[in-house]
Amino acid sequence: MTDVPDKPSAPSAPSSPSAPGAPGSSRAAGALPARALDRRGAILGVATAGAAAVVGTAIHAWNGASQGGATGSGRTTEATVTVKGMRFVPDTIDVASGDRLVITLENTGDQVHDLVLAGGATTGRVAAGASARLDAGVITGPVEGWCSIAGHRAQGMVLRITADGRATGAAQPSQAATGHGGHGGHGAASDGPSATPNREAPLPEGFTPFDAALAPAPAGTVHQHTLTVTEVPSAYVGAGVTQTRWTFNGTAPGPVLRGKVGDTFEITLVNNGSMSHSIDFHAGIVSPDAVMRSINPGESLVYSFTAEHAGIWLYHCSTAPMSVHLASGMHGAVIIDPDGLAGVDREYVLIQSEIYLGPEGGVTDADKVAAKAPDLMCFNGAAFQYALQPLQARPGERVRFWVMDAGPSLPTSFHVVGLQFDTVFFEGAYQLGGPDGVGRSWRGGSQALGLQPAQGGFVEAVVPAVGSYAVVTHAFADMEKGAMAILKASE
Repeated sequence: MTDVPDKPSAPSAPSSPSAPGAPGSSRAAGALPARALDRRGAILGVATAGAAAVVGTAIHAWNGASQGGATGSGRTTEATVTVKGMRFVPDTIDVASGDRLVITLENTGDQVHDLVLAGGATTGRVAAGASARLDAGVITGPVEGWCSIAGHRAQGMVLRITADGRATGAAQPSQAATGHGGHGGHGAASDGPSATPNREAPLPEGFTPFDAALAPAPAGTVHQHTLTVTEVPSAYVGAGVTQTRWTFNGTAPGPVLRGKVGDTFEITLVNNGSMSHSIDFHAGIVSPDAVMRSINPGESLVYSFTAEHAGIWLYHCSTAPMSVHLASGMHGAVIIDPDGLAGVDREYVLIQSEIYLGPEGGVTDADKVAAKAPDLMCFNGAAFQYALQPLQARPGERVRFWVMDAGPSLPTSFHVVGLQFDTVFFEGAYQLGGPDGVGRSWRGGSQALGLQPAQGGFVEAVVPAVGSYAVVTHAFADMEKGAMAILKASE
């Protein structure tokens, strides 16, 4: 941190980080520079900073930044802040009262970050390896800053500015925060109180529920898919509420992939979002170092794995904080059929997840995620959607439900009112039924499939008669928040 003679502010200009891969390009798993191991690092708390490379700079002036119109000292203090894990280093800057402060943010982390000060000054988004400058104006008292990407502030990305060593408190009244609870950073839609769900709301006109009907596994042994990250504004999440959703291929959950044991999946991940993202396939047994790394906007990677075991497997974004990325819609399922899987009349897939509402049209509230306090629960991305537009069956049909608990944090107890399951496949093994007829000799049956986050399986039942069969989590408080459907049986 150095003092230099004051000079006029430079004009605002966008940062210009260079991206190693052009948008939509396909790169081999090792083609991009290796960064921190997102899945392993987030789980174990290991933060490995990437090498700093200043590839673009910008300065963003704070209009009216001088607190209360105070007269400055005529001096400018310059400070450099870097990123380590989910921390700014240093996390406190002390300047002489009356000095103008200019901050250079060098993003030495492994994903996109920014710096926003109370009052509005911002670096804008800064790619990993890039830098940007921020004119904080004349400092006369304590000021707080943070990374505005959802979840990052809650993870500890907070910067405090003090004047003459005074302890940092709340921002001055003239410097109202531009975001709170770690879910700012997406414009005006992120400001204000959380949206209020209306559990009686009908499906909005033009809304199409996620297709829960499951097609058979495709032919062939090599399955190539492109998953493109997009951030979708005003996506319907149920109960009359919209949110900005982070998605694979524009839907939350992402596409359901299917194959057989021994099949190879070649996945091209393309990041068309505004921040860093990644992907983790539980269906593959791979080293996470390269394929699960975060990639910046405009980058891509190829993730290949061979399915060695049967089951329904979660995939999700593994960029920290994973809980927020997953809760924002970045999850899906890969179904690998067990050998000898019998045919049924209908198959449905239901992925339970939690929704933590920010403001109407805004992004996930990271504080609620950390508290495990969802506003809504859902099957396949929108609360109550299949209660209002039921799943279909006919009397006498055998129906198979593939069920996945995507979380990020709460379990489920899958139950269908009026039916009993005669076949239960849980985490790779038949508990009832199957080719060996497990339980047949003692006439066993099942009432619920209990799953922890990231667990899955399937159940089967025969529909006995015309009727409306409620499909729920038997954790009733969660059912009442939207994790429910109707199986409508008609002639």
